[in-house]
Amino acid sequence: MASGPNDYIQKGIKSAEQATAEDKAQNYEVAAQHYMTAAEWLMHAVKYGAMNDAMKQNIRAKVNSYLKRAEEIRDMSKSNSGKKKAVADGGNSKDNKDDEDGDPDKRKMMQKFEGAIVTDPNVSFADVIGLEQAKDALKEAVILPVKFPQLFQGKRKPWAGILLYGPPGTGKSYLAKAIATECKSTFISVSSSDLLSKWLGESEKGVKCLFEVARERQPCIVFIDEIDALCGQRNDTESESSRRVKTEFLVQMQGVGTDNSGVLVLAATNIPWALDTAIRRRFEKRIYIPLPGINERAAMFKTHLGTSTFHTIRDNEWMQLAQKSEHYSGADIGVVCREALLRPIRRLGSATHFKRIPNPKTDGPRELWLVCSPGDPNAVELTLDQMNSEELCEPPVSISDMMAALTTQKPTVGESDLKLQIKFTQEFGQEGS
Repeated sequence: MASGPNDYIQKGIKSAEQATAEDKAQNYEVAAQHYMTAAEWLMHAVKYGAMNDAMKQNIRAKVNSYLKRAEEIRDMSKSNSGKKKAVADGGNSKDNKDDEDGDPDKRKMMQKFEGAIVTDPNVSFADVIGLEQAKDALKEAVILPVKFPQLFQGKRKPWAGILLYGPPGTGKSYLAKAIATECKSTFISVSSSDLLSKWLGESEKGVKCLFEVARERQPCIVFIDEIDALCGQRNDTESESSRRVKTEFLVQMQGVGTDNSGVLVLAATNIPWALDTAIRRRFEKRIYIPLPGINERAAMFKTHLGTSTFHTIRDNEWMQLAQKSEHYSGADIGVVCREALLRPIRRLGSATHFKRIPNPKTDGPRELWLVCSPGDPNAVELTLDQMNSEELCEPPVSISDMMAALTTQKPTVGESDLKLQIKFTQEFGQEGS
């Protein structure tokens, strides 16, 4: 039988009583666990129970007091363990001084974010097909302020927050890699999993440490992928820890006493309408990264198939492929090309006729075996077992392979998804293509 809200409240009260008793007995670790359990039961009651606003406020106040006490106990236990370590070390080591001057957990956190600094992604703006407006906006926000700082003084300031949004697979993260290559700034790439923690208060500390590392390394770009997982809409049913993370993020991005003059926050999301309104305001530039147009799709087919791949596709056939791939993202086109590359290999297993052709490369045998139809005048009946591996020529990818791959690999973006993206752009964003 399912537990109701009253059961949750009773369990919360029972855990709180146990926590108080253990706290008085100075069994602090056990008390902290009971305080956390009590908070969890009471939040379940608020989330799933039908109750008036006054009762919800009372329960939330209790939850906050339990969480605060649990955090105090945890900080107290850390302080005691630090003192014990100092006594054991004799008080003379460098580690001792670090423990006195700062929080070791914070130092560890900052080292983690320093490890997230991207050094050599090796992707340039030239590698990004299309998206000219998005590239221009990012150059204006990132490259110009670093190269010509004298232009951005007084009231003329570079953008402090840029949101890249659009359907999945359109190149938002790829653009971020290009920025990391092109700019001379420090580039820190994190996701929500790097910032969130199951321990009380650790997530807020993570957000604060991230911005502290960024401010120390100005000029710096902080890239947060899938930011909707971190900063969704605030509501009555969310947990207290989630609300505190969002509050800390808002304060660090643009709060009283924070100076982020040399820090650019760059974020990406597939569902921008799920972001909290206050978070959305922090991102002054909101750039729509749409699905590729017909010319971009033709160029993507060429790129994903590869310049070194043996194929028989003519120049005019690339446009045919682009016309047949409407609503395909760049990632979808990559999957189609991978499928097309595998189709000639599958035919090799059942091939019975081959012909000799000159080796296009200088190394290896002078002639190679190429699979052909039985009606070819130069066809020789042969199997793979009867030839050496180095004598087999890579089978070419044909337009029929590409068309067959398009038939089997469907696009991942639907009409309804696009309508939501376009509606958000009309209300809050700008075109990036």
